[in-house]
Amino acid sequence: MRTVFGDATLGSDWTSVRLRLRGERIVEADADGLDERLEGLSLIETAAVGGEPLALEALAAAIGPVFRAAPDGERVAVAMSGGVDSAVALLAAGPKAIGVTLRLWIDPDGPDSEAACCSPDSVRLARATCHRLGLPHVTLDLREQFCRHVVEPFVRAYAAGLTPNPCVRCNGSFRFGRLLTFARRAGAARLATGHYARLVERRGKLLIARAHDHQKDQSYMLAALDPGLLGRLWFPLAELEKSETRERAASAGLAVAARPESQEACFLAGADYRDFLKRRGLVSSRGEVVDEGGRRIGRHDGYWRFTPGQRRGLGIASSDGPLYVLRTQARKNLVVAGPEQALARRSVSARGKLYLPLERAQVKLRYRSSTTPAEVEPTGAGFRLHLLEPALAVAPGQAAVLYDGEVVAGFGLVTSARKT
Repeated sequence: MRTVFGDATLGSDWTSVRLRLRGERIVEADADGLDERLEGLSLIETAAVGGEPLALEALAAAIGPVFRAAPDGERVAVAMSGGVDSAVALLAAGPKAIGVTLRLWIDPDGPDSEAACCSPDSVRLARATCHRLGLPHVTLDLREQFCRHVVEPFVRAYAAGLTPNPCVRCNGSFRFGRLLTFARRAGAARLATGHYARLVERRGKLLIARAHDHQKDQSYMLAALDPGLLGRLWFPLAELEKSETRERAASAGLAVAARPESQEACFLAGADYRDFLKRRGLVSSRGEVVDEGGRRIGRHDGYWRFTPGQRRGLGIASSDGPLYVLRTQARKNLVVAGPEQALARRSVSARGKLYLPLERAQVKLRYRSSTTPAEVEPTGAGFRLHLLEPALAVAPGQAAVLYDGEVVAGFGLVTSARKT
């Protein structure tokens, strides 16, 4: 016998749930506000019980850390964000699906914390979607872990003068690892998510590939995933257009059918990243803006406020045309600026891994950028790219994703970029 406890607050209201378990079945329950008694239910049956919102929050807090279920070859764990994409993934997963939502840390001082995909409101929407379909839902509170593994490295990277992509880090080394561990605990044969990406076999390896809807394709954000994990993943939206996804949700009568897209870098809670970094301890110290020759041409309020390719915020007039940030030097608190053509880079080094041996690839160096052709040279730490067309605003810290046709053939973090 063991006892588990969970509590929750909503505004000024508070409630708690206390359960006594024998194995994975409840034998005693002190839980008000639920639609049915919990005694005699298994944990997976308990996760499908409805009730008042505050009572459900407390119940979720109680069962999340201890959740287990016997293996079932037809069960699919579905990562639920509270949005339309994961809701349609849940529909595709069938009658034995189980939803799971990660509660992640969000900046409490951000202007729009409820818009994030991991906010308390998003968790409630995800749970409501599962219960609307009669399916269980489990919440995993990973706020402290997320802060340690994603948010703090994001702050440290900017302090070092890099331009990190926290979403790539989250998906590649945090989120999917925790979700797959949960899927195993839940007895699920595989994990489904609402990402727009495909899984394809290339040269005997299962790899990520671009989704059918290139406008929504998220293969760049998933490129850091270990290919060894892909055999347990499923992307049900791989062949859908976004409009089709919304139509399927609406046809099923799901309230999230028209919900807006969640923002990127969810923990910022709608804040400008510079304001967030200042709140997290980066100091606004005055420094110099210099040209490529080292001549002072202006002043700035902190090198970490600038990234390669940035034009706004320099506040420097030039008779030669607009100036752009070329690079920053953290140790000297310097920002180097110059004309747009000075941003062009043809040689890029990255720390990472090639998933396939290849001599040429299409390379994507920022999430919103187009691909550029490159020759690929393996190195001890990753690879070096010789771009056949110059790329602008290549930023150390960003992800370099290599494509062999539609397939992700390699991933690395940019360590340096040169003109030749």
